[in-house]
Amino acid sequence: MSKVRVHNFSISIDGFGAGDVQSFENPMGHAGHRLHTWMFATRRWKAMVGEEGGSIGIDYAFAARDGDGIGAEIMGRRKFGPQTGPWTDVGAEDEWRGWWGPNPPFHTPVFVLTHYPRPSIEMEGGTTFHFIDASPEEALAAAREAAGGLDVRLGGGASSIREFVKADLVDYLHVVQSPLLLGRGVRLWDDLEGMEERFEIEAISSPSGVTHLTFARRS
Repeated sequence: MSKVRVHNFSISIDGFGAGDVQSFENPMGHAGHRLHTWMFATRRWKAMVGEEGGSIGIDYAFAARDGDGIGAEIMGRRKFGPQTGPWTDVGAEDEWRGWWGPNPPFHTPVFVLTHYPRPSIEMEGGTTFHFIDASPEEALAAAREAAGGLDVRLGGGASSIREFVKADLVDYLHVVQSPLLLGRGVRLWDDLEGMEERFEIEAISSPSGVTHLTFARRS
């Protein structure tokens, strides 16, 4: 059976995966982009944004794994955009289509979890956003069918990842702990005691100052 994987999910030392008060102007809330500075320096990121150069050390080695063998993605609504409540722009000329422009980096079906389903949005490059009101188990079933035997990437945010881990649906989790304190926002680890019983856990420190934590399901 295909696996459910989380890659490159950044948190603060105090466990926050996003800052407080997310908005169009500040997608990550008061954290800004500070959680992800480790990624921006890698060759992986530079290539994604059409730039040359970038580091090829341990951060790059982890960052470059996120797309291998992925056939579909699941994400929470707040990763797709900061809106809450009913959608107000469906079919409008300025309809919100995510943070990533006309050719998002997923290139697979993407299932956006929301209490307000809406028509799918087909983008360039093979990405189609499907908006579903579903439990973690139901969402995973839909994503696995769309993935055609490949793995399913769980893209975040913190609340969505936490719910899938609590439901024991995640096979591999890569969390990057950045050396900063946020104090408030959306936490990842709440109500996830005893993960060491289900996962083999390893920690690798990087010269950039982050720590790469990997959780692999015990066989």
